[in-house]
Amino acid sequence: MAIEVTLPKLGLTMEEGTLEEWLVNDGDVIEVGTPLLRLATDKIDVDVEAEAEGIIARAVPNGTTLPPGAVLGWLLAPGESAPSGAAPAAAPAAATAETAAPVAAAAPAAAVLHEGGRQFISPNARRVADELGVDVAQVAGTGPNGRVVSEDVEAAAAAGTAKITSPLARRDAAAAGIDINAVQTDSGFVTRKDVRDAISGQVVTPPAAASPAGAVASMQETASIIPMKGMRGTIAARMVQSLTEMAQLTHGFEVTMDAVVDLRGTLKAQYRDLGLQVPSLNDFIVRAASLALRKHPILNSTIVGKEIHLLSHIHMGMAVAVPGGLMVPVIRDADTLSIFELARITRELAEDCRAGSISLDALEGGTFAVTSLGTYGVDMFTPVINPGNVGILGVGRLRESGKWEGERFVKTQVLTLSLTFDHRVVDGAPAAEFLQTMNELLARPLVLLPGA
Repeated sequence: MAIEVTLPKLGLTMEEGTLEEWLVNDGDVIEVGTPLLRLATDKIDVDVEAEAEGIIARAVPNGTTLPPGAVLGWLLAPGESAPSGAAPAAAPAAATAETAAPVAAAAPAAAVLHEGGRQFISPNARRVADELGVDVAQVAGTGPNGRVVSEDVEAAAAAGTAKITSPLARRDAAAAGIDINAVQTDSGFVTRKDVRDAISGQVVTPPAAASPAGAVASMQETASIIPMKGMRGTIAARMVQSLTEMAQLTHGFEVTMDAVVDLRGTLKAQYRDLGLQVPSLNDFIVRAASLALRKHPILNSTIVGKEIHLLSHIHMGMAVAVPGGLMVPVIRDADTLSIFELARITRELAEDCRAGSISLDALEGGTFAVTSLGTYGVDMFTPVINPGNVGILGVGRLRESGKWEGERFVKTQVLTLSLTFDHRVVDGAPAAEFLQTMNELLARPLVLLPGA
């Protein structure tokens, strides 16, 4: 009996995923654990492995975007055929172009252009073009005044007169400054691999006319190209969204860390021999921030429509640098954890991120975040709020300073906390009060230990 290969649901909030690339071919004999395909979501890219054995029969092409549970293919027994009439929903037109009924060829792309080179296209036609991966610049319109309507897009896709591309392939090409029409493909469906080959100069046909951006780029010699795709593309999109949708402001606040440093020294001497994880300076700061959010719940909130919703749980995001980007795993109910539990969990989450084994669930649901650049020698910076949150705390490097006590100058160790907050929700004074609470807790770190 044919076994369905379905698009997995990797997180509670995952609504769709894109089959970026099949890693096997039709007819390949598959064993349990064989990597079948590369799946891209808005947060991570993962390889999906086979959960059963059989002969693979692929049902959808590269670049298809589908909801969790959608059928991507089947694992068959020897001599078995794929279920008749079974086809996944929302498969791109390119997958059926060969079997579609012949239709009249669309007019040349030049016929699409009108006054001033402008193309007229209905909103629904543009939506259909996006869904089918059709380049609307190659579609001739049959509507009033040459307007492109949805039927024109569907006809061009079925007839093969317009280039079909996956959404991710179009995004990669745009990020690399490559004309998608110049990318060659053997299948008639432009995949991300085709775009990567074009970027490396293996299979690309020069466009008829360079774009203004291309003309500027040609004045400089390019050493290499890094497409803004996958994690990099997601980070770029979310940062632009954050800065354009919020009124962000940052407070810098210097806190004295002498008491924390001394306490860590004591813990090292007493706990390391017992094999216990000694909390880092960052663990103390995460613990202090979690408790401070209890006192200042406005910073643990989110905007829903025109309302500010104070959240009932404190789920602390922790920024972790990984090759090619940044991940923010979430510490659930961080304010209920001891500092030793925090130390263990933060270490495990960071290791999972760097190993590429972090789950999508572990990256979702954060209500506030802490990010540190202290190990890179940065004193103060302006962190950018994760969309959905109203605040993020940046941590600078531990450095020597000093203060006068009467007529005596005393050396101290300090660091700067940088609190970025959404001014639509939080005013300057409440933000400063949050930082004052952080300072008070770090000055008396025994209150951060269990039983305090």
